[in-house]
Amino acid sequence: MFDVSVPQHPYISGPQDYHEASKLIECYGAEAVIEAAARARRCRNLGNHINFCRWRQIERLIEMLGDDRAMGTRH
Repeated sequence: MFDVSVPQHPYISGPQDYHEASKLIECYGAEAVIEAAARARRCRNLGNHINFCRWRQIERLIEMLGDDRAMGTRH
């Protein structure tokens, strides 16, 4: 069969997600993805599943914003 990788688009609940992503990019630069992943891991370890999911989506958003390729339309 075909080995096709489908990119995961982040769920963006509102403008605050973009704000958090841009703050991390501004503070951490290329390491922003790692920081978002660390925050997600910290929330998971504390049992805070809502913020774990939120930081995972922000991590994906940072990856998407840093990608030069077109990934399709966002509605």
